[in-house]
Amino acid sequence: MTSAAIDVPALAAGREAPRARAAFRPRLPLGRLALRAGALGLGLLLWHLAASLKLDLGLVTFRNVPTPLDVARAAAALAQSPKLGAHVGASLARVLSGFLAALAAGVVLGLAIGRSAVARDLLLPPLEVLRPIPAVAWIPLAILMFPSSELSMVFITFTGALFPILLNTVHGAEAVSARLVASARSLGAGQGAILREVVVPSAAPSIVTGAAIGMGTAWFCLVTAEMISGQYGIGYFTWESYTLQNYDDIVVGMLLIGLLGMASSAAVRALGSLAMPWTRAGIRA
Repeated sequence: MTSAAIDVPALAAGREAPRARAAFRPRLPLGRLALRAGALGLGLLLWHLAASLKLDLGLVTFRNVPTPLDVARAAAALAQSPKLGAHVGASLARVLSGFLAALAAGVVLGLAIGRSAVARDLLLPPLEVLRPIPAVAWIPLAILMFPSSELSMVFITFTGALFPILLNTVHGAEAVSARLVASARSLGAGQGAILREVVVPSAAPSIVTGAAIGMGTAWFCLVTAEMISGQYGIGYFTWESYTLQNYDDIVVGMLLIGLLGMASSAAVRALGSLAMPWTRAGIRA
């Protein structure tokens, strides 16, 4: 009976996997790539026209907005400066530290809340009170709580990444099929084995989704903290450029934040896909 219970899903997966792989393998999506490139090109063109003509639309003005060519020159100058490595390195170290701490805490708390009514009653109410507080509101308290500005910025990054990971983990843990849990119990699995072999694999897609969202939120919160209490970092560079009226560098900093946030979120999704080989057949480009 045990072998049948294992073989039937395996045979079903064997029949479906080639079909799914064939559905997503066939041709290169050149049309979609061209459409995306065209959308970016159109955005750059509109930006160039608005900045070059110094449009003033009343509520929005482009009089002081640099053109894409000005931003490209500023980006080239920054790329040749030793400050770029210091700013990017500082921001990456802060984001990674806060994100990893949030990932560990969010997964542990989320699994506990999602699978235990007692943990849900004890932990969820205070967490729900803290969740809507924006990162800016944490900055004064973080400066008072921690002995260094570095730790306070890591803490703010941690708070930003924690709640997306936590809530997605709770959702994934709650959505675990009761039949799978009952089947594991009938085969003699204890609570630890059920958590390890059933709950965590079932909740893994939701955890990865929350981690990808949390990484983007971590960048948002870190930049806010760096603008106020940092000495190095992309957020500090952007704010310093504003105070010095280097408008070209402001846009360079903004684009750098966007690129780093996009790349780090993509890296989280890629690592999650490697950790969940059973979901790769359904991934769409």
